[in-house]
Amino acid sequence: MKSKGGPARLFKALRYSWQGIRAAIRHEAAFRQELMLSLPLLACTPWVAQSSLHALGLVGVWIAVWVVELLNSAVEALADQQSLEKMPLLGRAKDLGSAAVLLTLSFALLVWGQALWTWFG
Repeated sequence: MKSKGGPARLFKALRYSWQGIRAAIRHEAAFRQELMLSLPLLACTPWVAQSSLHALGLVGVWIAVWVVELLNSAVEALADQQSLEKMPLLGRAKDLGSAAVLLTLSFALLVWGQALWTWFG
């Protein structure tokens, strides 16, 4: 069934997106931990950033972490819905999602570490 277009579709899409963010906050400990780590840093952005482009990058790396974590959580939910038994391909899918989060989070911490080093130094 094809969805209808127009403003009604936009409002439904926004509602579904907000439900997804609320579900991640409610049910995903890793997402909550990443929020708790990033929000204080994001509050410091106006003082740490050397330019508007730098500020965009400092905010952007955390948005990337959140997006990758949301996708990883979606993969894990689908894998767990499929089977809670040990299945090699489902385990690999979950491990790959986790690796993507690790790489994105590592990059965010490197970017912020460099910014804070420059700001304090």
